[in-house]
Amino acid sequence: MDWIKKMMRAFALISLLVVVNACSVSYKFNGASINYDKVKTISIADFPIKSEYVYAPLATKFNEDLKDIFIRQTRLQLLKPNQNADLQIDGEITGYNQYNQAVSADGYSSETKLTITVNVRFVNNTNHAEDFEQQFSAFRTYDSSQLLTAVQDGLIAEMTKEITDQIFNATVANW
Repeated sequence: MDWIKKMMRAFALISLLVVVNACSVSYKFNGASINYDKVKTISIADFPIKSEYVYAPLATKFNEDLKDIFIRQTRLQLLKPNQNADLQIDGEITGYNQYNQAVSADGYSSETKLTITVNVRFVNNTNHAEDFEQQFSAFRTYDSSQLLTAVQDGLIAEMTKEITDQIFNATVANW
């Protein structure tokens, strides 16, 4: 009698495992809401740096990250600028600035804020009601005892990801 209960429990456990494995669902959501029947192509122009302070690797990193997010998260074909794509993105990096954010008890800066600002022009040739020109920005703070040259590459990587996510959401994630 005892072994029957053990067998029933084992059978119930095995059945439960089979049902759980059979019912697993895989769902991927990247936020894009694109009608691929109408929109098939995108062109993204390189964004030049037009800020007072220029850090050359910033433009390269930003331009690569912006193109990469659209390639990875959509099925849009990337065209060169001026090829009359369904969606067109261009603009410029208008700000790369650092400011003293906080002052310590001794009167010296204890924290510095680094900000990147990008001006974006978006044209949707399938629905011009969605066209816009807008600024996007991101900032990070770092300890003022560190040199900007020591931290800027890591901070730029974080901020360009944030800004490219903002641009992606503003252009193709209409929810």
